[in-house]
Amino acid sequence: MDGVSETHTGWTFLTSHARVLAAIAEDRRTRIRDIAVRCRLTERAVQKIISDLEQDGYLTHTREGRTNAYRIQPGTILRHPAEAGMTVEALLSALAQHDDQRDDRREHTGAAANSPSDGGD
Repeated sequence: MDGVSETHTGWTFLTSHARVLAAIAEDRRTRIRDIAVRCRLTERAVQKIISDLEQDGYLTHTREGRTNAYRIQPGTILRHPAEAGMTVEALLSALAQHDDQRDDRREHTGAAANSPSDGGD
């Protein structure tokens, strides 16, 4: 769960639907249980969100053995009128770019904190 804070109260900018979609984009064979933990949702809530996303054409799944493999429909347009013309692919790209920048900052901070001091012994 690297990078995921503990529980949060109040409103947030990203919906649970966006968070679930981003989790699936990161690993198309991820389990509902793992999505729930990552997104701080119940497994039942994740199942409902996946159902919503499938019903509206944002996502499909196929059974592969005992697991599901999800396929995001990248050209699907976001639902809200304020995002008219924005695709799922554009949203996920923006979220991935944010994650990359966050990871780069962590590496930089971690490297600085773990480097030996320049002062002599």
